[in-house]
Amino acid sequence: MSVPDPVGRVLLLGGTTEARRLAGMIAGEVDVVTSLAGRTTDPLRPAGETRIGGFGGVDGLARYLRDERVGAVVDATHPFAAAISGNAAAACAACGVPLLILRRPGWTAGPGDEWHRVASLPEAAGLLPRLGRRVFLTTGRQGIAHFAGLDGCWFLARSVEPPTGTVPRHLEVLLDRGPFTVAGERELITRHRVDVLVTKDSGGSDAKLVAARELGVPVVMVDRPAAPGAVTVSTADAAASWLRTLRR
Repeated sequence: MSVPDPVGRVLLLGGTTEARRLAGMIAGEVDVVTSLAGRTTDPLRPAGETRIGGFGGVDGLARYLRDERVGAVVDATHPFAAAISGNAAAACAACGVPLLILRRPGWTAGPGDEWHRVASLPEAAGLLPRLGRRVFLTTGRQGIAHFAGLDGCWFLARSVEPPTGTVPRHLEVLLDRGPFTVAGERELITRHRVDVLVTKDSGGSDAKLVAARELGVPVVMVDRPAAPGAVTVSTADAAASWLRTLRR
């Protein structure tokens, strides 16, 4: 797909499958740089130019937008990366730079699902004792500390990198990166005798949710934080089309 060059450089706040897909579509067609948070030691690199690390808050990001003559920002970060999304919205507003949010759709419970929706990880931890004792935790390594006080539970925590800081007493860490299959998730849940799954509503592949449904395992689903008020699309194709309109 040919995407005309918008006014100035495009800053793509990445770290997701959708961000990599968009970068692959537009690299070579527009002057785009993908920014990665740097929280993993071996991130999946998108096509085109990349930068690693934070900007230094709203002021630092605004300065970057001005210094680099950025003409558009696409926020394709993880749905739970509320801090950078908020900073991007504030910096773009201060600099008058168009902002697009690219977010994959969240998950929706279907027939046979037993979901318990909560607003936060602490709320999820408070719910666990009455739902199960063997917990499959897929909230990312930074969220594991919220479950450290639950000595009556055993946790299987899957993450790309090892957790740091306080962790539950009974914890097994599985270092792995998706995508995962329904058959693989079903085998994992069965082998570890998991009786409750805790996850964030990040959207994307739902293999673990299908496996939980098939095995009758309840799910504690942490809702997404509210997104900033900006134009929002759910696919890389739609984001590329938005970039095209900037020349009209």
